Amino acid sequence: MQKFDELVEIIKKLRAPDGCPWDREQTLESLKPHLLEETYEVLEAMDEGGDKLMGELGDLLLQVVFQSNICDEKGEFSIEDVVQAISEKMIRRHPHVFGELSDIKTSDEVLVNWEKIKKEEKEHKDRKSILDGVPKGLPALLKAEKLQKKASKVGFDWPEVHGVIDKVEEEIDELRDEIMVGNKEKAQEELGDLFFALVNLSRHLGVNPETCLNAASAKFEKRFRYVEENCDLENATLEEMDRIWEEAKK
Repeated sequence: MQKFDELVEIIKKLRAPDGCPWDREQTLESLKPHLLEETYEVLEAMDEGGDKLMGELGDLLLQVVFQSNICDEKGEFSIEDVVQAISEKMIRRHPHVFGELSDIKTSDEVLVNWEKIKKEEKEHKDRKSILDGVPKGLPALLKAEKLQKKASKVGFDWPEVHGVIDKVEEEIDELRDEIMVGNKEKAQEELGDLFFALVNLSRHLGVNPETCLNAASAKFEKRFRYVEENCDLENATLEEMDRIWEEAKK
């Protein structure tokens, strides 16, 4: 782990009195947007892989080491403590690999035992609700999915996908009704319910809602760029743009 140790020393040097002024000024609060940005860049790079992903993972690792260094300066914990804590957690939550528990054979059995072990850990014992532990700052689609998964673990879920489809159709009808009467506030609420139902549908289909929406956005962007390249947007009619849009689809 020589290279990792070198990274730790680089950050310490940057934060030293004779280091970089910008790095010395950073706090956990100021680094929040950088961490979020780097996370999204990793997600984007995962589709490409290779050197692109390697570089973005490095940027994300930098954030982990940077924040750990700030906490180390305050006497809270060090990067070594972070590594030790996650190592101990992985060993503790995989007794079928590192312990004597040998009767776990499937992924589903692993997840059941994982949740059982989590409930015994210090940071989980004080939770009052099954929904506790879902970060408030999660993107809306991911948060909805997390809440649904937690409720599903205690049996609060549709038994099969057709019930979820019916729920989506029900939410569309309710949204349409509020739009027809001009109740914007209620329509907004119903639109939220529709999004939530669609996330539920994606979960039952075994697909990631964020991935689905990103794919749809990428498809729209590709087709619209084709329209943009093949007509004068300022002077084209909607019918002309629709015709070229259909060309792009083909």
